[in-house]
Amino acid sequence: MTSYKTIRQRAQDEFIVNKSRFIGYACPCETEEEALAFLKEIREKHRDATHNCYAYVIGANAGIMRYSDDGEPGGTAGLPMMEVLKSRGVVNCCVVVTRYFGGVLLGAGGLVRAYTKGCAIALNAAQVSVMEKTARVLFDVPYPLWDKFSYALQSLPVLLESSQFQASVDATLMIREKDLVSVCDKLVSLTDGKAEYLQTDELFYPWPEA
Repeated sequence: MTSYKTIRQRAQDEFIVNKSRFIGYACPCETEEEALAFLKEIREKHRDATHNCYAYVIGANAGIMRYSDDGEPGGTAGLPMMEVLKSRGVVNCCVVVTRYFGGVLLGAGGLVRAYTKGCAIALNAAQVSVMEKTARVLFDVPYPLWDKFSYALQSLPVLLESSQFQASVDATLMIREKDLVSVCDKLVSLTDGKAEYLQTDELFYPWPEA
């Protein structure tokens, strides 16, 4: 496995349709136990809500997929939410959409649209990211070359995690495994071999969704 999509953080967003209030919550979850704990938390927070519908996908290969309409007409809430997760390709994620009924019936089509939107805005707020095999690389850059080096980073597929100005500049870069050799070669060539580097870590890291 080289990559998978998930969300970067817990987040929420909300909207109102015909006086019904919909609140979408999203949370990263590595296990089904974490997803159920998050669901329990939201249910307790909104015990007075009309419905707390949910969908979650666990496992990088989407091995566990669960959803619930929580009392809404069958197929109008949990399934549309699951379809959003599947269409975005997101895993290790739980979304709960809470509804406070406003007195106006939305109809089946209206409910599907509302719960679809509730799931989508929760994912957007939580920032869908691509978890990719990534190397953390420490570059030691001589001061006179730092401006040239840092300018080059803007056009390369890297993230500058930190920079410390000491006897020279210690720059910590996050580089996708697939780009590691080419990026490091370019940066060393750019500095005529004066910038030295050391790979310090290897991990899955969240990169912005393309």
